[in-house]
Amino acid sequence: MKKLTQLFATALFALTIGVGSISYAQEDHPGYATVVRVQGIASYTLGDGLWHPLVAGKKLLAGSTIRTGENGVVDVILGKQIAFPQSQGAPDRISPAADEAVRGFISSQPSAQQNAVRLTPGTVLAITKLTVNDTGADTVSDTELDLQKGKIFGTVKKLSPASQYLVKIPNGIAGIRGTEYELGADDTAACYSSESGGLTVVLDLNGQTYTFNIAPGEMLGLDNFNPAHPDSGKVGIPGRLEHFLSAIFTQLNTTYHLTVNYDCNNNTLYISATTGTKRPQQPE
Repeated sequence: MKKLTQLFATALFALTIGVGSISYAQEDHPGYATVVRVQGIASYTLGDGLWHPLVAGKKLLAGSTIRTGENGVVDVILGKQIAFPQSQGAPDRISPAADEAVRGFISSQPSAQQNAVRLTPGTVLAITKLTVNDTGADTVSDTELDLQKGKIFGTVKKLSPASQYLVKIPNGIAGIRGTEYELGADDTAACYSSESGGLTVVLDLNGQTYTFNIAPGEMLGLDNFNPAHPDSGKVGIPGRLEHFLSAIFTQLNTTYHLTVNYDCNNNTLYISATTGTKRPQQPE
């Protein structure tokens, strides 16, 4: 555990320096993890060891952890608070409080530049740090996630030089910028597309630290990894997986319409999010 902690600290420093680090005298403003899709069984904790059912529309802060059941899928938008128009008769606010459910009709159209994460079945993901600050000339965000179990798919917008987006995994850490990616707690990683060069993964393999820069169309292939040739740890994404990833990222980059239906006793029956076509890319 001590070695892994040291690896995390070293990799964190290296990745931060590698993607650029600019210091601003500013106050950190908390970002929000807004749940925009829940299918199957999913829950969350605010760090107090108590688990609560997760519903679409829930807003979580840093320090929260999300887990999915064997059939659970959760999509989350990371960043600034998303404004949800409420239908007539619905509560006038959505609270991050652990014991408050989200009710009413919720409709949201995320902009083309959003950081989204999909948790697959059997996943545990902690939100370690999440801040968003407007400097006047740019937006600086600091996102740190801890993938403790399972697999995630994510889209990360093209970040400002002072921003960072890091995902800790059991054997290392990944730094991500302007990329659509797959990352697993079992050291699986893939870069589907990227505006910023790809995905950087630092792993502890047999007591040694290795850095893999994964370009678009590549994935980790550690079965044939030769420490003397680091590039041997990367392989091309096969066609079948590429088709699968295309479908995933089309869904993550879409417009969400979240709906809650009720029965005659005002009990929640169904929460859904519909998906459409991939949102168009906006000019920088």
